[in-house]
Amino acid sequence: MSKKDKEEKASVWSGYGKKERKELEELNQGYIEFLSNCKTERESAAEAVRQAEAAGYRDLQDYIAKGETIQPGDKVYAVNMKKSVVLFHVGTESLENGLVILGAHIDTCRLDVKMNPLYEDGGLAYLDTHYYGGIKKYQWVTLPLAMHGVVAKKDGKVVGVTIGEEPGDPVFCVTDLLIHLSQEQMKKTGAKVIEGENLDILVGNYPLKEEEKESVKAGVLKLLKDKYDIEEDDFQSAELALVPAGKARELGFDRSMILAYGQDDRVCAYTSLRAMLDADAPRKKTACCLLVDKEEIGSVGATGMQSHFFENIVAELMNACGSYSDLKLRRCLAHSKMLSSDVSSAYDALYASAYDKKNVAYLGRGMVFNKFTGARGKSGSNDANAEYLGEIRAMMDKHDVHYQLAELGKVDLGGGGTIAYIMSLYGMQVIDSGVGVLSMHAPWEATSKVDVYETKKGYMAFLAEA
Repeated sequence: MSKKDKEEKASVWSGYGKKERKELEELNQGYIEFLSNCKTERESAAEAVRQAEAAGYRDLQDYIAKGETIQPGDKVYAVNMKKSVVLFHVGTESLENGLVILGAHIDTCRLDVKMNPLYEDGGLAYLDTHYYGGIKKYQWVTLPLAMHGVVAKKDGKVVGVTIGEEPGDPVFCVTDLLIHLSQEQMKKTGAKVIEGENLDILVGNYPLKEEEKESVKAGVLKLLKDKYDIEEDDFQSAELALVPAGKARELGFDRSMILAYGQDDRVCAYTSLRAMLDADAPRKKTACCLLVDKEEIGSVGATGMQSHFFENIVAELMNACGSYSDLKLRRCLAHSKMLSSDVSSAYDALYASAYDKKNVAYLGRGMVFNKFTGARGKSGSNDANAEYLGEIRAMMDKHDVHYQLAELGKVDLGGGGTIAYIMSLYGMQVIDSGVGVLSMHAPWEATSKVDVYETKKGYMAFLAEA
């Protein structure tokens, strides 16, 4: 690589004209709104459906109910339990020849409210929680938190709850011990300085006058009953999450970055969705955008990638196209090509010793490809084929996409996992790709606007060429 090539690769911003900068800002403003409004997988899935329907997509169940045959050029979506979404833009070739897939996850780290959570102690009311995903536990304390989720009542009614996002809303928090009394606490390791069972949410201090015992708890219950018609027992069939309160913001004097909750992996989910909706059509192979749940806890459960939801929906799609058989389904999945759209850890000069500087993503240098993830000896990794990576490089170069190759930290220090290894079980070609993130797996994460833009370009290049 020449000196000029190195300089251009290291400075993506300098190569943009007015058109690219305008497109970049428009994309990132939409992304900031998405991050601010969609903090749970349910909210992200609902927004994906809203945008898809606005772009002409129809629910696959409508085709099935009406017995309609799906034709090349049709735009179809399916939803799994309101937490996962898959979109298809049907191509002119047989589905047996495979799909071109962008796959990301829309769940993120949070604090989940337990089934019997509300209690009072010392004149304070708390909600007991169980942390979800891999945020350092001490990072949760003293942050303003918002509550998002649903409460399913026994009569079948589902009540939506969002508290803490509007200017006049109250917020919640996990308290911490003052420094003057924390000599013993400060002797603990980072993993133990805040225990998981102590991540309880402070929710009230105002007692009901007529109550003699647990009057603060009674006051909270009265408020919940008056505003949401929620009884204490209704927590047993609720999905309520505590997440950092507040909107995504531009970061830095130059506004070149974004600071927000949940960019892992909503940055790749949003850019994949926009690439899918903005892609030209019709095309030969059927394009697919897959947004799934539960990646942060191992892709398990009925809405995670390890479920058969995706396989079942592809079978339904093939059947609605008039071309289903078990063998054709297997061929379709084996012949598919996928970008597992997930984030990568970006180089942070404050923690330089954690990275191999030659093989790390840098903020502002474009889209990131991870040939492999895993830990230590590539344990749990998908490790993409060299030939496939060669194809990907050619696609990116053809469409002038700035990209970089990286891994997650030093060999015996880093590591991670995505949905790539699960999709590779079908025999399809898969590689991890996405956006570099600073402070990854923290309540607030940082990305570069230029990387968001280049990643969307890269996803569109893949849909056009794969």
